[in-house]
Amino acid sequence: FCRPDRGSRRRRDCYRPAVRHLPAMMVATVLLAALPRAVGSYAGALRAPAVAASRGGLLLSPLRAAVSGAHSRSLSKIAAKTREDMRNIAIVAHVDHGKTSLVDAMLQSAQAISGKIGKDDRLMDSNDQERERGITILAKNAALNYDGKKINIVDTPGHADFGGEVERVLNMVDGVLLLVDAAEGPKPQTRFVLKKALAMGHKILVVVNKIDKPAARPAYVIDKTFDLFVELGATDEQTDFPIVYTSAINRQSGDDPDQILNTMVPLFEQILKLPAPNADIEGSLQLQISNVGSDPFIGRLGVGRIKSGIVSKNSGIGLCAGPGEPVKSVRISELFVFDAMGRKAVDGASAGDIVVFSGVDDFDIGDTLVDPNDPRPLTPIAVEQPTMSISIGVNKSPFAGKAGKLLTSRNIRDRLEKELETNVALRLKDTADSDSFLVFGRGLLHLTVLIETMRREGFELMIGCPKVLEQEIDGQRCEPFELVDVELPEEYSGSVIDMLGQRKGNMLEMGSVSPEGIISVQYEVPSRAMAGVKTRLMSATRGMAVMTTTFAGYKPWAGDFDKRDRGNLLSHESGTVTGHGLKNAQERGTLFAAPGDDVYENQIVGIHQRANDLKVNICRLKQLTNMRSAGADEKTNLTPPTLLSLEEAVEYIEDTEFVEVTPAAIRMG
Repeated sequence: FCRPDRGSRRRRDCYRPAVRHLPAMMVATVLLAALPRAVGSYAGALRAPAVAASRGGLLLSPLRAAVSGAHSRSLSKIAAKTREDMRNIAIVAHVDHGKTSLVDAMLQSAQAISGKIGKDDRLMDSNDQERERGITILAKNAALNYDGKKINIVDTPGHADFGGEVERVLNMVDGVLLLVDAAEGPKPQTRFVLKKALAMGHKILVVVNKIDKPAARPAYVIDKTFDLFVELGATDEQTDFPIVYTSAINRQSGDDPDQILNTMVPLFEQILKLPAPNADIEGSLQLQISNVGSDPFIGRLGVGRIKSGIVSKNSGIGLCAGPGEPVKSVRISELFVFDAMGRKAVDGASAGDIVVFSGVDDFDIGDTLVDPNDPRPLTPIAVEQPTMSISIGVNKSPFAGKAGKLLTSRNIRDRLEKELETNVALRLKDTADSDSFLVFGRGLLHLTVLIETMRREGFELMIGCPKVLEQEIDGQRCEPFELVDVELPEEYSGSVIDMLGQRKGNMLEMGSVSPEGIISVQYEVPSRAMAGVKTRLMSATRGMAVMTTTFAGYKPWAGDFDKRDRGNLLSHESGTVTGHGLKNAQERGTLFAAPGDDVYENQIVGIHQRANDLKVNICRLKQLTNMRSAGADEKTNLTPPTLLSLEEAVEYIEDTEFVEVTPAAIRMG
């Protein structure tokens, strides 16, 4: 069981498989005990070939030949049903570990894109919010050619709120590039995605990225990754994973951390060793829809991989929701395959290809395109269920209509219904108020990304307090929980443990202090208790904590707790904020407003240092007399205001409060 060539995994390679295969080892011990007798019998048979032949040795030879021939024909038949000219791979990792940068490096190295790709370009993050946040929100496809073989690449989201897309994408691929940071190692989202990939039996290629970091520790990272594989129940074949070390931003890779080349060839060579797609081209058509998209010119698009058969443009086929369901006749009007960063129109495609099609409007994720004469639909893919709801309605604040151009409930409804066509994890429900709608999503980030997109399109919205969706499981009231991992300096651990404990958090693990003085803690916390945690965590640790969350499922109701221990500072009147007004108000707490901002009466302009709400006059003007001048305001010392993002504002409010979202400002009231 020992494999000393595996470097840092030597200890685990010796002991862990041995423990796992203890029953097999006991059987082997018995067989070894009988080995001398067997060797003697075999030697006797060699000395007496005639006797051995008379006992059936010669009779077994034709049988062995027949079995061997049948086995060879079976292998050749299987080989004929794989497409060696193609590889379908997904890149999965925790947020900000470099997935998109790696895809850019691969596209540039394979010369799939003309010109040079800058280090900060991140071509796959085409959405403005993706570039600003530095994360991938939507799963995207790309394709390149290397050594005469086409490599289809899927860049997947790294945030837990978009984890459902990762699950669907894994159905389209045969191999997975698991990207881990050379300093941080596997993170919670890495665990979530890896568990799905291992359960599907995918071959995993571990890519240790950011190897150029001064704090890189590849031996530790590989050790932790191997531990994670074993913990998740990976097979022996899966735990013996190949490894490539890369610095995607510098376009470097290598098979050894000390021998990094200025090329991505070592990575491509390992990708070509991943399994080729199984492709029964002569079989009945099976194309399962794994993702949806839209095009302003050709309408709704379906994305999926052809499991078997062929599909052609303008051909009549069937659409089926699953085994036992009726088959509906449809026709594909346009057919595309992925080419570099775009799509290329084709007349037909065969098993193994990942295609995009249009012309079929009424379909859902998990439906299968089949041959109407021989329908063989696949089992539907389960779409992730929402865990949180939020109300989105018409802006009714005193400043309504001043900044946006899309103001009515009809505008909002049309936009939300359009979003439902492509955002399959989203749900929409009418409320008793015709001016507001209840929107359900996978988490706060999932919902606020939609709200931010609408804000940039010119909508004015009024957002209510987010609420988690409860379920009754086995007669017990249950709520969604999140797995929270926090890495922070040891001196701040007490305040963080106290804060999560007050919010009904349950500590699962507390690591030892690292040589750098960093400690890691892991909690299970109710999702409703996570509102505002990140802001308070950063304040308590002077911005030195790193927090990651993953959906942990539904668990019994944890009980009530106080969400906020301090009140609000409210504007006393409508007007323009002045420095003179802020000078006195800043002594009462933390302010959100700056000089020159327009505010209205009862707008939340800060956090009070006490538990009650307090009205402050931040629009107060200095009265001019013959003893002082208006220019004296220039000497007023003001503390810079705390600027809240949309997520922080939505997390901050309680049930009776709202967030006003306009293209020009984000206010709370």
